[in-house]
Amino acid sequence: MKIQSFLILAATAALLTSTEASVTVDYISVGNAGNAADTTGFGAVDYAYKIGKYEVTNAQYAQFLNAKAGDDTYELYHIGMYINREGSSGSFTYSVTEGYGNEPVAFVSWFDAARFSNWMANGQGTSSMETGSYTLNGATSGIFHPNAGALIRLPSENEWYKAAYYNPNTQTYALYPIGSLGSISTLQANYDPFFTTGERENYVGRVTTVGSYSNNPSFYGTYDQGGNVREWNDGDNGLGKGVRGGSWDDPEYEMEKTSLSYSLVTWEVDSMGFRLASIDPIPEPGTSLLGVLGVLILMRRRRI
Repeated sequence: MKIQSFLILAATAALLTSTEASVTVDYISVGNAGNAADTTGFGAVDYAYKIGKYEVTNAQYAQFLNAKAGDDTYELYHIGMYINREGSSGSFTYSVTEGYGNEPVAFVSWFDAARFSNWMANGQGTSSMETGSYTLNGATSGIFHPNAGALIRLPSENEWYKAAYYNPNTQTYALYPIGSLGSISTLQANYDPFFTTGERENYVGRVTTVGSYSNNPSFYGTYDQGGNVREWNDGDNGLGKGVRGGSWDDPEYEMEKTSLSYSLVTWEVDSMGFRLASIDPIPEPGTSLLGVLGVLILMRRRRI
C-alpha cells in the first residue's frame, strides 16, 4: 500500500508539473506520403507528418525562457530579441516587448531551436531541454540530428521543402512557397524587392506578425515559409545546418525552391527563426499523465 501511495503521489506531482505547459503550436498535417522528389532532388517524404502553421513567436519563446533560462547558462536569450530580460543570473525573468508577441522570434541559433524542441517534446514546464528529441547534454557546438521517433523537432530538409512547395493536386512543385508557380510580390510575402526592382513598394523593412499574408499560404496551409524570417531545418552539409525561405531583409530569389544555404549552428541574426515539425500525433499537455494517474488510482481501489 505504501508503494501504491507513493506512485500516486509521484504521478500527481508529475501531473501538476505538466499543467505548467502553456505553449500551444498550431500544426498543419502534410499527407500524400510517397510523393516524388522535385527536380532539385528535394521534397520526397514517404510518411505523413505535421509542421507548424506559423513560425515560433516571441510570446512562445518568452515562455520557454521563463521556464528554462533563469540563469541562461546556454545563452538562449539574445539582447536583440523583442523580449525584455530583468533580474540577475539565477532569477532572470522575461517579457515580450509590447506589440511584438505574435511576431517570429529571431536571433536564435540552431541550438536554441533544438533546446526549445526538446522542452516542447518533454512536456514544457521544468522538463529537460538537453535530451528528448535531440541528445545535446550540454553541447553548444557540433552537428546533431533528431533521435528516432522524436516527437517534436525541427523539420528535415525534405519535410520543410514539401510543405512549402509541393502541390498534391497536380503532384508538382511551385517556385515560391505561396502556391505561385512563377512570380511573387510584396503583397504576398515579407521580403525586400530592392535587389531586383530597384524599388521598395510595400516594403515593410522588419518582421511582421505571423500569418499577415493570410491570402497566400502554401498548398498545405503554412504561412511565411517565404519571407519574414529565414528558418532553420535539420539538413546539414557537415559544417552547418540547413536554412530556407528568405527573410524580410532578403530578395525574392532567396524564397525560391532552388535557394538552399547552410549556416553555422551558433549563428544568431535578426532575420533567422524557426518552426516546429512532428511525425507523431501531438498530445495535449498532461494527457498521458492523466492516464497513468487514473490507472494508479484504479489499482489502489482494487488493492492490487
